[in-house]
Amino acid sequence: MLARKQDNGPRGFLDGQMLIAMPAMSDERFSRTVIYVCAHSNEGAMGIVVNQPASNVTFPDLLVQLDVIPAADRIILPSRAETVKVLKGGPVETGRGFVLHSADFFLENSTLPIDEGVCLTATVEILKAIARGDGPASAVLALGYAGWAPGQLENEIQQNGWLHCTADTDLIFGTDITAKYVKALQKLGVDLAMLSSEAGHA
Repeated sequence: MLARKQDNGPRGFLDGQMLIAMPAMSDERFSRTVIYVCAHSNEGAMGIVVNQPASNVTFPDLLVQLDVIPAADRIILPSRAETVKVLKGGPVETGRGFVLHSADFFLENSTLPIDEGVCLTATVEILKAIARGDGPASAVLALGYAGWAPGQLENEIQQNGWLHCTADTDLIFGTDITAKYVKALQKLGVDLAMLSSEAGHA
């Protein structure tokens, strides 16, 4: 079920793909967002926004807040833990953390493999592993997620709300978060300036 789907048309499922919000996106919460689709089926869809940094919070801050580490240990965190980006993953369950990470880390019954090289884990165990220095090589922590009811995402794509492209590690884990929107459009050969002027035309 988690294998890469070949059919990328509106009827195909988009697990492991990136959604790119069109300029005409009517929902302001998703304006200029890039979303990694973690699950998409007849039952709906779930994804993580990868280009909106969470304001005023760092990964070490969260480790202390969640009692993963004592505040005194903050200064001795492995460098990998210092570089994990904290994102606003979407408007659903914003108090919950979801870690998108490379496939070199796996927790039995907790980790969901999504596509080649990318997994999702939503338990505190992965945070502890990162704090110890034996977590995944690449990871981002998202607060909340984006969710769609059955048929809703397909409908939004048909209404020109979203473009989609194949995912790559830079779009998911890249440190230049604000550049991801333009990079995703470039993957499709789309110029943002042209897209903006075309918005609203069928």
